[in-house]
Amino acid sequence: MAVYVALGAFLMTLAGGWTAQRVTDRRHLVLGLAGGLMLGVVGLDLLPEALRAANREVFGVPAALLLFVAGFLLAHLVERTLALRQAAHGGAEHGHRAPEVGLTAAGAMVGHSAMDGVAIGAAFQVGGGMGTAVALAVIAHDFADGFNTFTIASLYGNARRRAIGMLIADACAPVVGALSTVFVTIPEALLGGYLGLFGGVLLYLAAAEILPEAHHEHPARSTLLFTVAGAAFIWLVVGLSN
Repeated sequence: MAVYVALGAFLMTLAGGWTAQRVTDRRHLVLGLAGGLMLGVVGLDLLPEALRAANREVFGVPAALLLFVAGFLLAHLVERTLALRQAAHGGAEHGHRAPEVGLTAAGAMVGHSAMDGVAIGAAFQVGGGMGTAVALAVIAHDFADGFNTFTIASLYGNARRRAIGMLIADACAPVVGALSTVFVTIPEALLGGYLGLFGGVLLYLAAAEILPEAHHEHPARSTLLFTVAGAAFIWLVVGLSN
């Protein structure tokens, strides 16, 4: 059953990526929506789950929050390192984004989607009711995952072929994750730490890259509304799954 549900997540992820491709003439709205979706996923889904799963503190601070800050700083460090390296070789103009950053971020989305599949499998091991609730949440927000994966890869200058390749990998990841639960059980504390780290990476990309780009050429009210709508959609998904 978990694998069948993961196939639903596979289709929803592809649908999200297809939507991101079809609205290229409204790029600022796409980026605004993607930023809102990522903000909602981080603040309303990843961080609460990370704090619950990684239930320990390090020097008075929850371990999940320390990893969240580490993820934010890591994303910033990786982006600046790649950008400086590219500039040193004379291949970048001011403001140019390194494609490797987009691929790295999209790869993190793939890893997150694999964890979604693991969550589905683990929930069905607990019971059918728990499995159904988790499955509905995962399938609903995998549309946003596919949307964001394609948008992030494209935003950093990767060719359409690469962006589609990352989208397909992101779509397959929940199926692989669900299958893995037949053989492997991931400790809850380790899963919580991963979610905190990944949340920091996503927040950096949303706040430092995607939202500024969305408002750079089109500082329109509609862009802001799409950002709010993206965050509200994730709130609705989280609320319905609880």
